[in-house]
Amino acid sequence: MASRKNRGGTDTCQAALEGIGLFSELTRAQQKSLARLMTCVPVKAGRALTTEGQSGREFMIIVDGQASVRRDGRLVATLGPGDFFGEMSLIAGAPRSATVTAETDMLIETLNRREFSSMLDENPSLARKVLVGAVKRLHELDAGPAD
Repeated sequence: MASRKNRGGTDTCQAALEGIGLFSELTRAQQKSLARLMTCVPVKAGRALTTEGQSGREFMIIVDGQASVRRDGRLVATLGPGDFFGEMSLIAGAPRSATVTAETDMLIETLNRREFSSMLDENPSLARKVLVGAVKRLHELDAGPAD
């Protein structure tokens, strides 16, 4: 797997970000600006990316690989390239609502709280997409798992 990128560097992660739907409304210049804020991290299969109930400091976007999402130990979703998570903790400051675990080796892009806030402030169309995603997740939490 690739090593951490240098900020502002061009690598596999930055190139992959251009194809992620979350960024589809951004101009190329906005995509590059956002990519400079992000850190590409290789993750080994089996690693917990978030732990339910713990505080969160990062927003994450999957570039490559698969992850499982569990609430109270129950599998509630599987995530893949282009999916993102961690936004609810950063927006609301609440503990993580689920445990997300790498099911395969992965590449993820991360933003810390300060960078995440900067991203939302500078890119209104992107902020709208992230907030819609957070509202959908809250709705799913309120509705509970389907039988």
